[in-house]
Amino acid sequence: MAVRERLLLALTHNYNKLNHMSSVFNDESLHIGIDDTDSPFGKCTTHLAFKITEYVLERTGADFIDYPLLIRLNPNIPWKTRGNGAVCLRIKSDPQDQQRITEFVKNYVESNSATGSGANPGVVFFRGRQLPDALVEFSKRAMFDVISKQDAIKLAAKSGVEYFTLGNGRGLVGALAAIGCLLDGDHTFEAIAYRRPENCGTERMINVNKVIELSKKTFPYTFNNYDFDNRRVLIAPHGVDPVFCGIRGENADIVASSLRSLEIQEKAEGCMVYRSNQGTNMHLQNELKLSEPKSFASGYLRCKVSVNPSKVQGGHAFFAVENDHGQSFPAAVYEPTGLTNVASLLVQGDTIELGGGVRKPSSKHPKILNVEYLLVLELVNVVGIHNPLCKTCSKRMKSEGKGKGFQCKHCKSREPPTVQKEIVNVPRKILPGLYIPTPKAHRHLTKPLHRYGLEKKYLARNCKSFPTVLF
Repeated sequence: MAVRERLLLALTHNYNKLNHMSSVFNDESLHIGIDDTDSPFGKCTTHLAFKITEYVLERTGADFIDYPLLIRLNPNIPWKTRGNGAVCLRIKSDPQDQQRITEFVKNYVESNSATGSGANPGVVFFRGRQLPDALVEFSKRAMFDVISKQDAIKLAAKSGVEYFTLGNGRGLVGALAAIGCLLDGDHTFEAIAYRRPENCGTERMINVNKVIELSKKTFPYTFNNYDFDNRRVLIAPHGVDPVFCGIRGENADIVASSLRSLEIQEKAEGCMVYRSNQGTNMHLQNELKLSEPKSFASGYLRCKVSVNPSKVQGGHAFFAVENDHGQSFPAAVYEPTGLTNVASLLVQGDTIELGGGVRKPSSKHPKILNVEYLLVLELVNVVGIHNPLCKTCSKRMKSEGKGKGFQCKHCKSREPPTVQKEIVNVPRKILPGLYIPTPKAHRHLTKPLHRYGLEKKYLARNCKSFPTVLF
């Protein structure tokens, strides 16, 4: 067995047969949170976590008490990093190892972040047997709200969190949110393969047929590998960052084995499996209030259509909704989501639920809800008024003018003005149910349709080993 594979077995220690995440914490626990180390020009926060994990396993006697966590935060934050993802590492070790680890993390983040190219790293360390409730609540809020760095600094001081920042330090918010997120409910996994430095910036060579094969073979236990409608591979980014590809799914074993099945030809630097909130809609659990819609907030809204949808150039659909108090708010469904045809079938009075984020107002446009999913709850009856049917040939008659009656243009039969027009129910071309974007428009947190019903209600503790691989 290779040295690194033996080291990885240490990740199982103190993880099995535990009933609640907080029960694995003790005075030797160290929680490490990192955020905002990447930029559009390169670097990657998960790659930093990979290198830190490698150091911990090879150079210290520390034990991991959870998988590395990849926590996606509110995707509507305008100054977010590429995927707005922070990472958390939870370990148990003696004070001497903890000191060595914290010093290594600080030094490594300082020398391997994209500071100067848009990154504003934040790193936090918390020691103790229980996470403060305020830290857990802060994490929940970071999934849907905008939080200032000043609020993060106050929380860190109040909770006894040691922190380190670079640039403007905005990453402190995400780093705190990462360690405060226990992921003790619904969660997924992702196996990420990393490129060697000399390969970053070159084309990623992926066997499309193998991606299609694994997508079919592992469904529904992996997701967003391949968009069959648009014939597009979804597992690989396109930038210069060190991520080669990532496989997302329901458990660690299946994402790791799926990654191996790709038989990647490029010599990889390594791979690591993360536990994550990806694919869970965690950012849409907050109920939005029309009385005070906050810019950049994410959440859901139960409402009625108050203004019929209209399509504009580009294929986008715009309409308005209102709550029970008559407060109205505009909503937008954009063409890339694939939901505009569905949205255009709504009519005034339909009861719906919308999930999405509030866009900031501009000089030309008000605040508006950018829709991420559409749940049709109840449809109103739509009626049409039609001219009477001809009693002779059963064809629809034509009006001869106001107060002049009707004539059948086929058999020329006539009806007097006293004959009433007919009120007919118009069949709706939309059904109650959930409508979500096409896979190519999914955000990291978007819950795929097939995951509804697969949600994890608690953190399972029956895994025998972490299949995390470093090769």
